[in-house]
Amino acid sequence: MNIHEETVTIPVGEARIAGTLRVPERASGIVLFAHGSGSSRFSPRNRGVAAVLERAGLATMLIDLLSEQEEKEDSRTGALRFDISLLADRLLAASSWLLLGEKTISLPIGFFGASTGAGAALLAASQRPELVKAVVSRGGRPDLAGKALRHVSAPTLLIVGERDTVVLDLNHRAAEELVAECKLEIVPGATHLFEEPGALEQVASLARDWFSLFLAGRTTR
Repeated sequence: MNIHEETVTIPVGEARIAGTLRVPERASGIVLFAHGSGSSRFSPRNRGVAAVLERAGLATMLIDLLSEQEEKEDSRTGALRFDISLLADRLLAASSWLLLGEKTISLPIGFFGASTGAGAALLAASQRPELVKAVVSRGGRPDLAGKALRHVSAPTLLIVGERDTVVLDLNHRAAEELVAECKLEIVPGATHLFEEPGALEQVASLARDWFSLFLAGRTTR
């Protein structure tokens, strides 16, 4: 498969955030990845999921929601990693940037959020319902979106490891709050990072099916 790849820099106020954009030929949608604290756009877990989406004809953009300077500050203070409003704003800025791109202007947008990134993805989706067409959360903290969950209209898939009990409980509660189409998928035997054999592959397959349906309007089976 022929895939166009580029490293991009997106201005957000006085900051600049970096991303890796990959667009397959005849892409039918694009998924923005919002990683959790302590991770980056080079996360092997998210890159593995992105590769599965790309093989299904979906473009991907893995982005760092904090600038290099902000990452250094956050590593010292932890002040920004739970600033869900800031992270949601950055996701929306990246989405607006995609709407101006020659290769991405016509692609419906979905969000894939991990850990705290899932809270940011859902908050952003509640603020721009006309823009965000689908959301997938991997081991996420949807509770961090707070009351905004009730304003999310994008179909939302929550994926949690069976042994990630605290996060699983938070996701059960979030699923009850969401008024949008919602599904909770529990990966048997998996812990928070889905490091068990086959667990991440299951996450990727679930995400691929969800985005293929709600971004491209097709099933993979």
